[in-house]
Amino acid sequence: MTVPVYADHPGTGPPMERIALVDLLDRLLAGGVVISGDLVISIAEVDLVRVSLRALITTISQDILPRTAGEQTP
Repeated sequence: MTVPVYADHPGTGPPMERIALVDLLDRLLAGGVVISGDLVISIAEVDLVRVSLRALITTISQDILPRTAGEQTP
């Protein structure tokens, strides 16, 4: 599956390039993605349960990960 990438805004002209969905996800995760949302369950306008979600999804560089014993530095 490919996704068109536009120069300025979607619909303003022909796509400049087409990239695969996997490449698009790779670009997003390289910079990081923040997901947030709220869920409220209520009865008769009385809030019973409220759940807030905030998550940061990103890739981790090998330089940041701690080294294990016996592992050599490059």
